[in-house]
Amino acid sequence: MQPLGSVERAELQSRAQQLREEYEKFKDKHLSLDMSRGKPCPKQLDLSNDLLTAVGPGQYLDDKGEDCRNYGLLSGIEDMKRVFSEMLDIPAKNIIVGGNSSLTLMFDTFARAYMKGLASSSKPWSQCGKIKILAPVPGYDRHFSVTEYFGAELINIPMDQNGPDMDLVEKLAREDESVKGILCVPVYSNPDGIVYSDETVRRLAAMDCAADDFTIIWDNAYCVHHLYPDYRPKLPSILEECKKYGHETRPLVFASTSKITMAGSGVACIAANDASIGNILDTLKISTISYDKMNQLRHARFLRGREGIEKLMAAHAEIIRPKFEMALGIFRRELGGLPGVHWTEPKGGYFISMYALPGTAKRVHQLCREAGVTLTAAGASFPYGVDPQDSNLRIAPTYPPLEELCLACELLCICIKLAAAEKALEA
Repeated sequence: MQPLGSVERAELQSRAQQLREEYEKFKDKHLSLDMSRGKPCPKQLDLSNDLLTAVGPGQYLDDKGEDCRNYGLLSGIEDMKRVFSEMLDIPAKNIIVGGNSSLTLMFDTFARAYMKGLASSSKPWSQCGKIKILAPVPGYDRHFSVTEYFGAELINIPMDQNGPDMDLVEKLAREDESVKGILCVPVYSNPDGIVYSDETVRRLAAMDCAADDFTIIWDNAYCVHHLYPDYRPKLPSILEECKKYGHETRPLVFASTSKITMAGSGVACIAANDASIGNILDTLKISTISYDKMNQLRHARFLRGREGIEKLMAAHAEIIRPKFEMALGIFRRELGGLPGVHWTEPKGGYFISMYALPGTAKRVHQLCREAGVTLTAAGASFPYGVDPQDSNLRIAPTYPPLEELCLACELLCICIKLAAAEKALEA
């Protein structure tokens, strides 16, 4: 496709007018479509309906004979620890099973760091002045919200096909003791779908840090969310790698069943070395007596272990893979060759990362919204909602039915082209 900037102005005006006419036709459809969040669709949720009857009347004892209706077992039931152990390849003794949200566990982690400090902290973060957290971008907006809430300064770290720019990460962590950690989604990163390389994992584990309590927030949100049966990446264990280099307390691993079973009624966990587990439990015993062990028991009985999770996630993939492939097919057909526009083609996870012509993402978002399609706000994948290039848009194709997704993606392409034409006309 010929670059818009080299097109004769009259031809460019004609092209823009044609795009506006196509756009107005979509507006006349009075659409109301939502691609703003990565939610499972009803068919995916139906896959776990048997979870509701996985524990019947009188079936309230776990495999050790503990009564899950009662108080106690602060770190969770052994049955569910085994499920997470097989899912994450982490020893069960190094896992705490929580409530339904890994995000809550992350929030609690930052609260504990600020109020009391972490296992390797010499003092609480609240006594360390302005702290900084490294934020690979584009990244997960809710990670940014948590760190922003506590007043941390977020530093953008560019991503490539191997993960965060490790030269920059190592430099900042080595030179500045106020740099206290990094936010990571190592498998199918949100939103680019990047899988960290083995080298990236090892460099994160080995690097020298000025802060004695530098912490890796290792969010394994999509570690089993594969779209294709022949692609199942397996990273080195961040816990084991950090242990090799004498940095046992550096990683805190999070995961949940939120996009495995029922999104709002899942089970989350945090995993760490022995010292960090003890540090976490010291706080938990003050804040709660126990999490919902009956829900843990239901999940343990329903999922059973690695084999059960793999079978369930293969069924998820059969539902959402056609949606990803449809969206990507439309993008290739409608946007292929458009200068300055590109997108990711992930093999797992929940998102496609669209890069519109720099300087137009907010306009694209506005055009889509006015025509009845809701996208995640432009800039949401960057700290403070500020995308320096005004280019990135996070596309969530999992929730809409195929026919609605098709309409939404076709409209998105028109909006991207129209915004690009408008920008060229402004030049």
